[in-house]
Amino acid sequence: PVPPKQPPQPARAACTNPNALGVARTVEIDTTGGPGFGFEHFKQLDFLRDHEVVLTFDDGPWPGNTPAVLKALADECTTGIFFPIGKHATYHPEILRQVYAAGHTVGSHTWSHENLNNKKLTEDQKKDEIERGLAAVKWALETSPSPFFRFPALQHPPEMVTYLGNRNIAIFSCDLDSFDFKSKNAQQVIDTVMKKLAKLGKGIILMHDFQKHTAEALPTLLTQLKAGGYKVVAMRAKFPATVLPQYEQELAKDVKLPTVSSRPVNSVVTTVDQ
Repeated sequence: PVPPKQPPQPARAACTNPNALGVARTVEIDTTGGPGFGFEHFKQLDFLRDHEVVLTFDDGPWPGNTPAVLKALADECTTGIFFPIGKHATYHPEILRQVYAAGHTVGSHTWSHENLNNKKLTEDQKKDEIERGLAAVKWALETSPSPFFRFPALQHPPEMVTYLGNRNIAIFSCDLDSFDFKSKNAQQVIDTVMKKLAKLGKGIILMHDFQKHTAEALPTLLTQLKAGGYKVVAMRAKFPATVLPQYEQELAKDVKLPTVSSRPVNSVVTTVDQ
């Protein structure tokens, strides 16, 4: 069955920066059969032209860092794909709604960032991670996300690749990993991305809006991409993701219950005066 059409996503704001990096072109992805993108795992769909990049951000939404990433992208009138963790989406739905409202593409990245190659997980538990994550993003956005998925740690169990194919969800690996989670500072993030890009010439760049160094690095990184002649490509899905009703119902029950025990301290307790 053809997935239902839904109201169009908000458009990106008009650009007031004459020197902005901008968006060079937008491509629409038919996710039927679960196509894969990113040369680390998938070699078939080489659609990027020389000096074209796709900006991708994992593990959000997160206070402070995700809004800083959004500001950097807005200042340069450009866009990215966000792959939020389901749990984080339930902690900070208002931040994820800001991502969507700014016109960025929102996919999913499992419920709890579990490595799906973990041999201790049953096939049903792996499916639950995927489906619960998708339902959480829909709950936070109050609309269906894009059928774009990234495996945590880029661990692709073959049976889950097949499962996503049957669910018509595209799988995103990357061409270039920023390793921002290992970086000691913002400059290291910038240097890693620019050096790898110089070698590859183009690619899907993996970053994390969860990481402080990435949020700090992004304004300079985007300026350097523009100076280097790189162009950003936006990726949009032809149809929204189909979220399974049983997961939506389960999630709706769960998010009404107290979830403090599973939340990090800094999202529960905030110093407001000292």
